[in-house]
Amino acid sequence: MSVLPLVFTSGWASGINAYAVVLLLGVFGATGLSDDVPESLQRPDVLIAAGVLFLCEAVADKIPYVDTVWDSVHTVVRPVAGAVVGALLAGHSGSLPDLAAGAIGGSTALASHAVKAGTRMAINTSPEPFTNVGMSLAEDLGVAGILTFAMFHPVAAAVIAAVLLLAGLLTLFFLVSRIRRFLRRRAQRREERRLAARVGPPPG
Repeated sequence: MSVLPLVFTSGWASGINAYAVVLLLGVFGATGLSDDVPESLQRPDVLIAAGVLFLCEAVADKIPYVDTVWDSVHTVVRPVAGAVVGALLAGHSGSLPDLAAGAIGGSTALASHAVKAGTRMAINTSPEPFTNVGMSLAEDLGVAGILTFAMFHPVAAAVIAAVLLLAGLLTLFFLVSRIRRFLRRRAQRREERRLAARVGPPPG
């Protein structure tokens, strides 16, 4: 069970930025900083693909509304990535069954993804873009910092990830009403535009 804290932490991080997790773990393994990373994550093609996709996410994640579309697309990608990374870590260490590790990593990634996507929807109700940029940078730095910390102190890092996940879920609960209002306003504006297009411009 020694790999369980790392599986949990990597799952939490995957729900926020799966490409950063794959890239960081691969670099840690390839440079010899950690012996817990399987060779499949250290392959050059995997590192290159993760790096390119990480750069794409770094841009998309900071643009209002584009980040919500990106999150929607990754509703499947991030939990799957969390499950795969968890299973690979468990299979490499042999201390936790692959299926159980995949379930833990995937479910944790799904929960943290829900927190991220929901929080971003609430932030997008504000017209200024600076909150999106700040939140994106904080998420990237948080993932990098906690995942690096997990390489040396996996249990402590897992505790931090669990606290952040719980705090995020509680915050999301309070933001649900704001998200609903935002969706209603957007649907109303869409309906108004459709009616205006159907009626046409006023006669001159």
